[in-house]
Amino acid sequence: MHLAPRAPSVLGHRPFALFWFSRVLSTLAYHMQAVAVGWQVYSLTGNAFYLGLVGLAQFLPMIFLTLLVGQAADRYDRRVIAGVCQGVESVAAATLALGTLAGWLNVDRMLALVAITGAARAFEGPTMSALMPTLVPRELIPRGSAWLASANQTSQIVGPALGGLLYGVGATVPYATASGLFLVATALVGAIPGARGARPREPVPLESFFSGMLFIREHRVLLGVLSLDLFAVLLGGATALLPIYARDILGIGPWGLGLLRSAPAIGALSMSVALARHPLERRVGRTMFGAVIVFGLATIVFGASTHLLLSLVALCVLGMADVMSVVIRYSLVQIQTPDAMRGRVSAAFSLFTGTSNQLGEFRAGVFAALFGAVPAVLIGGVGTIVVATLWMSLFPELRRIRAFEG
Repeated sequence: MHLAPRAPSVLGHRPFALFWFSRVLSTLAYHMQAVAVGWQVYSLTGNAFYLGLVGLAQFLPMIFLTLLVGQAADRYDRRVIAGVCQGVESVAAATLALGTLAGWLNVDRMLALVAITGAARAFEGPTMSALMPTLVPRELIPRGSAWLASANQTSQIVGPALGGLLYGVGATVPYATASGLFLVATALVGAIPGARGARPREPVPLESFFSGMLFIREHRVLLGVLSLDLFAVLLGGATALLPIYARDILGIGPWGLGLLRSAPAIGALSMSVALARHPLERRVGRTMFGAVIVFGLATIVFGASTHLLLSLVALCVLGMADVMSVVIRYSLVQIQTPDAMRGRVSAAFSLFTGTSNQLGEFRAGVFAALFGAVPAVLIGGVGTIVVATLWMSLFPELRRIRAFEG
């Protein structure tokens, strides 16, 4: 009797394991801080528009730094870049803690510190994305993508819930804890062994700054998946409005806000673990579109809900659908991009996804200020379904994709 060979484990590769745990802690710290910032801003202002400004403060640095980020990730040691970014995030979190403790932290200063964190994450995200494929064999990239998604979702489960609980102890506690976690993440990424020699440092022509964008434009599969993410999440994102739902609609405190922010990650983690064990092998394109439509439907249910349990279930389903789409998009981008271009393409990818998330938060805040929180979420859910349906017609080659390779 012959047993079937076991699939290789990406966590068995020490460089990837260090990378993965660093990503877990960094994302955990970020989401702890995000819960504290959201609750504190809404407590200080009582205005949904300011919750949108938090997203805008993270969005603007990404827009201005994207082209520079791609060049840096392709020309310099990606481990060093990621470590510096996490160090900056640690300092920003410590400043939030000290400012809250001393009483000089107002909304304007909070937005400035959020923007600094956004600038650091604008470098960290694409750099870590470009680093991951160099740490595992090519055939393990889809599994690595799923485990990377699980790292994000694990952190989004524990981070918001822990951040909400710690905020109940004291407003400075989640910021100080996040600062320490960022430092540990810096040490882990610094321990990743070098996988390649120094990159060339020749002068960079102007057109090289735009090469990532041009590469995407010339490959319709990449253009389709990235633009789908941009418009779907831009319309469907409701994270910025969770403090309003927690305090004014569902009647729960900071702990409840942490629970709401954790719910999508609970669903997403279960899906990402399933994808890590059983990667998608067929009907990749149709599955991606189906996931986006389910994301929109779950957003509508959450927006209309006034019961905590139904809201949590809707957010869990939303998270499952989102991570399914994310893993497919990320795997397609990494597999179809040569390593020499991964930094620039990952920067463009981060611009698309970051734009959709952060600008989506701003859109939600503006719509909530104009029409109310519930209509803002419902409009976003319907818009997401419309975008997915339209993209199936505009990019039929996406719908026909059967497998990641070939």
